[in-house]
Amino acid sequence: MVPPLRRGTWIAAWAEEKRFCNGPAVGREVGEGRVRKEVSMATTMTKLLTADDLLRLDSEGVRGELIRGVLHETMPAGYAHGKIAMKLGFFFNAFIIPRKLGSVTGSDSGVWLERDPDTVREPDIAYFSAAKIPLDALDTGYAEVPPDLVVEIASPSDTRREVHDKALMWLSYGVDLVWVVQPDTRTVDVYRPDRAVVTLTEQNTLDGHDVLPGFTCTVSEVFDT
Repeated sequence: MVPPLRRGTWIAAWAEEKRFCNGPAVGREVGEGRVRKEVSMATTMTKLLTADDLLRLDSEGVRGELIRGVLHETMPAGYAHGKIAMKLGFFFNAFIIPRKLGSVTGSDSGVWLERDPDTVREPDIAYFSAAKIPLDALDTGYAEVPPDLVVEIASPSDTRREVHDKALMWLSYGVDLVWVVQPDTRTVDVYRPDRAVVTLTEQNTLDGHDVLPGFTCTVSEVFDT
C-alpha cells in the first residue's frame, strides 16, 4: 500500500505538464518553474474553450474533455473497457434505483469542475446522491457538482501513474470514493480521502462504505464473463 492520500494534495503540475498543452509537455528537463512558465505562455497563445463550447462540439461529433479551457479529444477505449463499464453500471442501478438513492451516469455525461477557465472531465462511471442532484432533475448540460463515487477503468494505453493521478484529481475535487479498475491485473484500487490506497483482488469484495451503504460486489464479478 502507498501512504494515505490527503484531499487536495494532488500536484497541479501533473495537469499542466501532461494534459494542459496541445503537443508534448514543455520544460520537463528544467524543472517545475520552467514548466509553469512555458505552459502559461502557451495558454495565452491558445483560444480557451468553455463548457458551452464543449457541448456544441459534442453535437458536432467531437468528443473530449476540457482541462482549463483546452480541449483533449478522447477515443473509444475498446470492447473490454465498455463491457466492464456496463456491468458495473448495471450493478449500481440494480441497487440504487429501487431505493431511490440517486443517479448513475456514464462517461458521455461530463462533470463541470472549474470555471474561468473551464474544466469538464468525464469519469467512466459516476454516482450522484439524490442530495446532490434531485432524481427529477433534467438538466441537459453537465453536472456542476462532484460525484459521490467515481469509477475509472484503465485503458490499454493508460499508465499506472496516469490513472493514479486521475484518482487523486477526483479526490481533490471532493469525491469521497474512487475505484480504479485494472483489467490487465483483474484488480481494483480503492481511493478514499486521508486513507491509504487499497488494492483488491478477485478474492475480495468491493464495498460502498458510507458513500453507498449496503452496496457490495465481488471483484471477480466485475471481470467474469
